[in-house]
Amino acid sequence: MGALPEVQPMQQEQNKKHPPGLYLLFFTELWERFSYYGMRGLLILYLTTELVSGGLGFDKSVAMLIYGFFTGTVYFTPILGGMLSDRFLGKRLAITIGGVTMAIGNFILFAINTKLGLYIGLLLLIIGNGFFKPNISTLVGQLYSPNDKRKDAAFTIFYMGINFGALFAPLVCGYLAEKYFATTINGVVHYGFRYGFLAASIGMIIGQLIFNLFGNRYLGDIGKKPTGKKVTTNTAVKTKTPLTKREKQRTAVILILTCFIVFFWAGFEQAGSSLTLYTDKFVDKSIGGWTMPTSWFQSLNPFFIIVLAPVLSALWMKLSNSKRGDLPIPVKMALGMILLGLGFVVLIPAVMHTGSDEQHVLHKANLLVIVLTYFLHTLGELCLSPIGLSMVSKLAPVRFASLLMGVWLSGTGLANYLAGALAAYTESLGYLEIFALIGAINIGFGLILLLLSRKIVAMMGLE
Repeated sequence: MGALPEVQPMQQEQNKKHPPGLYLLFFTELWERFSYYGMRGLLILYLTTELVSGGLGFDKSVAMLIYGFFTGTVYFTPILGGMLSDRFLGKRLAITIGGVTMAIGNFILFAINTKLGLYIGLLLLIIGNGFFKPNISTLVGQLYSPNDKRKDAAFTIFYMGINFGALFAPLVCGYLAEKYFATTINGVVHYGFRYGFLAASIGMIIGQLIFNLFGNRYLGDIGKKPTGKKVTTNTAVKTKTPLTKREKQRTAVILILTCFIVFFWAGFEQAGSSLTLYTDKFVDKSIGGWTMPTSWFQSLNPFFIIVLAPVLSALWMKLSNSKRGDLPIPVKMALGMILLGLGFVVLIPAVMHTGSDEQHVLHKANLLVIVLTYFLHTLGELCLSPIGLSMVSKLAPVRFASLLMGVWLSGTGLANYLAGALAAYTESLGYLEIFALIGAINIGFGLILLLLSRKIVAMMGLE
């Protein structure tokens, strides 16, 4: 009975609706993402705004290094957090530790408006994310039996929680910082960044209250015990059995696909850098005489996800119940890479029309070009990201589940560093060359993944 408590809550008929635990994790993740994206949306402004206006007055180049280090590192600490939760803590305790640590980190950013406060706050956010991120995703997978056809659909629903938080966080935290608590004294605007960080902290606390108050009711014993060691009732013998051949193959699949997704996210993360800069300088953002703020385009991705996620979730369910069955995981992920590449292909005629010289913009691109790009990128993301989370939960050996989820997430961290390097070259090479390169790489690797899909599916051994 030692290994069974993790499985018992999953004994449901596969054709029934999703378990209520999925929606508990959905709201927990929603509030954590509200906290993260609310803080992240203000961070670069907080770093670069002058001291007299409520910021820290960093030089822009230094601020970008701090920002890049933070956004990249939060994807690497889940490896350590996953290892500790697998071996010692259990997933539920790790999620609580991570959530509380992140709430404290944001509160320090609110309470201590100095460079020391910044470094302490960001350090706590990085550590807390390492405990939280791999375990919340793994818990979703453990709500279902290994071959449950609903799992891909469940991760797509869960993924919506991320994007509800991502959609509203900048609006709420940004409004508090730049409007509600902003004051003008002697002609100098003083921004209330600290109150945006406070809102992010409160959001994290709300998520943890929901998770801990309703966890026992809707999750049962799932995630309470560490899985790195098998617990036996009659003996105290530690099991150090090596991985089976099948487990090694499945682990190899996770590592192989992690390499592919680095290129996807390196392109996708241009949204916060080169795509934003291009939109700001080269896109006609006027609608009936009113000019849309450049930052609002960042809401397109979470908006499209909220709209499209239920559609794709229903599609995966319909395909899984058809005679031919659902599309294999590598095929879905290959389609995701190709769709992202096509999003950049759409931009090529626009860049050829506008050029890349900010000082001599003769023509501006139509706003709908950027909208279509984000639409294709979002479709690609939905084919790859939630499917990848589901894949790791299916394939990872139980005792290394959170560790391998951390490895999967670290691919995104590496991609963030690569994305920054690519974005920097737009200054010397131009937008046309960079967008075309990113598009070609993703379409090319997507086609390679399609060619390898049968071999990878065989290594998965899920059929």
